[in-house]
Amino acid sequence: MLIYMPDSYSKNSPSSKRALFLDRDGVINKEVNYLYKIEDFEFIDGIFDLCKSAIEYDYRIIVATNQSGIARDYYSEADLEKLTRWMMREFAEHGIEISSVYACPHLTDCQARKPNPGMLLQAQKDFDLDLSQCIFIGDKERDMEAGLRAGIDNLILFSENVSAPEKLDSKIDIVSSLNQAKEKLFNEE
Repeated sequence: MLIYMPDSYSKNSPSSKRALFLDRDGVINKEVNYLYKIEDFEFIDGIFDLCKSAIEYDYRIIVATNQSGIARDYYSEADLEKLTRWMMREFAEHGIEISSVYACPHLTDCQARKPNPGMLLQAQKDFDLDLSQCIFIGDKERDMEAGLRAGIDNLILFSENVSAPEKLDSKIDIVSSLNQAKEKLFNEE
């Protein structure tokens, strides 16, 4: 598992035991197969507003992303680090600190690769999180499964192709926009 923290990270950063976990591809940025070039990175509408609201409600922002393009030799760890550092700086320019980015570079099954909960459990240890008080937004069933396995009680499946939000079970909601997720989570209109 690869872990990226802000260049200015300090142990004195916010001490919240809650986190908003975000998948990267399909939640933070438009889905592009094996994205590693900055020029191909396009933020999804509403991501910055969602994160600002989460911070106002005392949530850390943590990214958990499968990046099997490394194992497939489509790009290198250095390519991923360059893109990740750029993305974190873009968030910082919007007043948003990402506490950490966890990336699983493996193709085969490992404890970090979603649907396994390894990245979420590592973040729990690193930040002393109460996972039952955390939120995870992903765009794939494997994201939801990882969240369920980690014990996260508030899961949001984001799909721009959903015409009306539904509830899958007591822990998973479906939304069609990040603004809709913000309204559901933080009661904002």
